[in-house]
Amino acid sequence: MLQSLHVKNLALIDETEVAFGGGLNILTGETGAGKSIIIGSINLALGAKADKEMIRSGAEYALVELVFTVEDPAQIKAIQDMELPLEDGQLILQRKIMENRSQCKVCGETVTAKQLRRLSEILIDIHGQHEHQSLLKETKQLEILDAYAGSGLTEKKERLRETFRQYRDKCRELSENETDEETRKKECSLAEFECREIEEAALIPGEDADVEREYQRMNNARKIEEAALNAHALCGYENSGAGSVIARAIKEIRSVSAYDDTLKEYEKQLLDIDSLLNDYNRGMAEYLSGLEFDAGQFEQTETRLNLLNRLKSKYGNTVEEILVYRDRALEIIEKYQDYDAYRTALEEETAALKKEALALSAEISGLRKENAQTLAENMREALSDLNFEQAVFEIRVEADEDKLTENGYDRVRFLISTNPGEPVKELSQVASGGELSRIMLALKTHLADKDEIETLIFDEIDTGISGRTAWKVSEKMGILGKGHQLICITHLPQIAAMADTHFVIEKQVEDNRSITRIKELGQKESVEELARMLGGDVITESAIKNAEEMKELAAKTK
Repeated sequence: MLQSLHVKNLALIDETEVAFGGGLNILTGETGAGKSIIIGSINLALGAKADKEMIRSGAEYALVELVFTVEDPAQIKAIQDMELPLEDGQLILQRKIMENRSQCKVCGETVTAKQLRRLSEILIDIHGQHEHQSLLKETKQLEILDAYAGSGLTEKKERLRETFRQYRDKCRELSENETDEETRKKECSLAEFECREIEEAALIPGEDADVEREYQRMNNARKIEEAALNAHALCGYENSGAGSVIARAIKEIRSVSAYDDTLKEYEKQLLDIDSLLNDYNRGMAEYLSGLEFDAGQFEQTETRLNLLNRLKSKYGNTVEEILVYRDRALEIIEKYQDYDAYRTALEEETAALKKEALALSAEISGLRKENAQTLAENMREALSDLNFEQAVFEIRVEADEDKLTENGYDRVRFLISTNPGEPVKELSQVASGGELSRIMLALKTHLADKDEIETLIFDEIDTGISGRTAWKVSEKMGILGKGHQLICITHLPQIAAMADTHFVIEKQVEDNRSITRIKELGQKESVEELARMLGGDVITESAIKNAEEMKELAAKTK
């Protein structure tokens, strides 16, 4: 559930905080007061595209913060699967928008806007004032039906998606390997040459790095020898080397250390240094005695390195990649040596995968038809409740095996007749904007119980409706609010009267600047706001009485 919204320096808002309640939260206010900014800020916090123009004039940044409580086990698991932090069942989402970038955080941990958008799909369902137009698209109608069908269909669709992917890959492989005999001979001959060249090199994984190191050592043998000799001389016991200097220092300290215990400690340290220097000089002497340049070995190393580099330029950046290339060449040889058998096996695999995909699609189609019938019946009842008293609603699922996709082979169409005696037609041919809005609300009512999303936002669901229809919509939202948290922007008093929590959004002028304010209304203030919505600027006694009656009727309905 969305607990609170905190907004700072966004458009007309300098700073405000809203604590939402359970059930139906209603937001009202004059046109232009900034109601859409509230919904827009929630969208921003959930990863919507941010623009520097949204930052309030004179401010360095805009900030939006949402606090959710998450108790549903399925939601908790989905958030954990995203590897996002969840602190004591609370999720804090923060979006800071600056001139050249934005910063997103979840419980203090930086995330991407893409992760926020994925998270929003788990936490909230936002129905914008233009979203009902998506109902006209068959893809959306298919999506709605599948969502209603639930997990049983989802599992089969996941299996189909994987099977169809394998089928599509096999079809691509078949297409890519439709070659004539002459081409196959050329490709096979080239693969045999490449394979032979690689195998003759007798490559050992990792040897390229070893050979390169050995070559560099041998190629710089003179420089290595000169540096090692100088280092040995500088640390030796002749010609004022470090060893002879340390020996003199030990002699001097030893002559007086008997008189001061501190000097005994320093004498011990010098003896340790002398011992380490002796070890170093012995080791370096052994290294120098074994240091010699073998011209024959150098030539062999150089030849091997040249071979490795030539093969790497042709087949891969490392020996391991070259060996992988060889394995692919062997597969080509094996394929073309018995091409007919290869094609037959590939065609059989492709046919088997298509058969499996079609079988899964048939099962999915059956589930869709079964759920389409149930959803259509439920929709007829829901539409009747929304003042479509004699509406006929049908969902047709039409199968076409020639149009197989990862979603199956069904075409889903929502059909409606809003007038008695008229044939059912597609929504685009019948429904107005207001009617589409009610149809979407009816669908949301039935889909809400099919998923774990607790918070639903309706941005002006009342578009194009009024009077008795508005009251019917209000009743439906009151029912929906019993099991979910609803946040709704409305211009209609019939819907606002149903509020469990009522907020008003106002635009004020302070210090010659417009500022949007939002506040929660008590019972008396809510009645006054309803009266304003009913009667206009001048609130009359009759408007107040009408508003009180509307609130009482809403309370009885709930």
